[in-house]
Amino acid sequence: MNVMFLTASGLMVALALALVLWPLLRQAGRQTRRRGLIALAVLFVLGLPLASAGLYEMVGNPAALNPAAAEQPLTLDQAITKIKAQLGHDSADPNLWTLLGQAYGAKNEPALAASAFEHALKYRPDDADLLVAWAQADSLAQPQHMIVGEARARLERALAVDPTHQRGLWLLGISDFQLQHYSEAIATWTRLLKLLPPDSDVARGVAKQVELAAARGSLKLSHAQAQVLSAATAAGAPPPATAGSSAPRLIVKVSLAPQLKARLAADSVLFVYARNPSGPSIPLAVARLPASALPATVTLTDAMSMAPGMNLSSAQQVIVGARLSAQGQALAQAGDLEGSAGPVAVSRTQPISIVIDKVVRQ
Repeated sequence: MNVMFLTASGLMVALALALVLWPLLRQAGRQTRRRGLIALAVLFVLGLPLASAGLYEMVGNPAALNPAAAEQPLTLDQAITKIKAQLGHDSADPNLWTLLGQAYGAKNEPALAASAFEHALKYRPDDADLLVAWAQADSLAQPQHMIVGEARARLERALAVDPTHQRGLWLLGISDFQLQHYSEAIATWTRLLKLLPPDSDVARGVAKQVELAAARGSLKLSHAQAQVLSAATAAGAPPPATAGSSAPRLIVKVSLAPQLKARLAADSVLFVYARNPSGPSIPLAVARLPASALPATVTLTDAMSMAPGMNLSSAQQVIVGARLSAQGQALAQAGDLEGSAGPVAVSRTQPISIVIDKVVRQ
């Protein structure tokens, strides 16, 4: 039983990391507004249950949660193998199917994750968490991450079971926004705001999306909605910009070392990012480009942040990096090519040159 608990904990951490990065990076460089929406969705989905960015460092090592087991760390693939072996003995265990769904999510295989959650739902058809997990996995498997059809129906069912399900409310609001039902999105997210601490980054992030929905739909908030929104935006609001101040804009010039050109796959993806050298490993800004863009010049800004309050403006210095992924994976994989520079000041105006000259070893 202890092995299963440790496996579950590790998979939840790995799932969080993969989902924090993957949807954002698939959309980066396309639509800034949409990128911010999906990134915030992932932050909310994962930020509430985890509540600590420090868990990011434990990815791929569930045994790290138990010092006594540190001598035998489990990789994600090993954990999946164990879960499948258990399912061979007990294929009617919804907990095992749930773990398998989380594992596939961590491997950026949302279609397989949805299939595993579907098996779990056969035994727990009214489980709000499972209904929401399936809807999320299904949306991630869609080319544009649309939450429609059965995914939306299951979110509505989950909220009928648990009207205060915060992740369900957020995702249903995203569905409303995607369908351009802006008044419904505002109403759904207002319900969510009432459940959140007004001084939290999540509440402020949701409030920004309410404002965006109102602007898109040319809508005026009701008095009650305006009060809820005001409470979220006023708490912990950053100081107004002063005259002459400007948001950070880091110009990054990326090139590939000649000795590594032979290792570059034609369909590789280039990720350019900045992270806090002394904080969590979650990037403060990230961009995604095709490898064919090399040599490339990228400008990293606050608009490329992955989470409210975690942007370039929140740091004084950053490490700037670039990575080429042959598999298009947001998380570093063995064989990826990378390079970095820094720490550099976020106020820097001169271009930062990065040469991708290393091979990721794992």
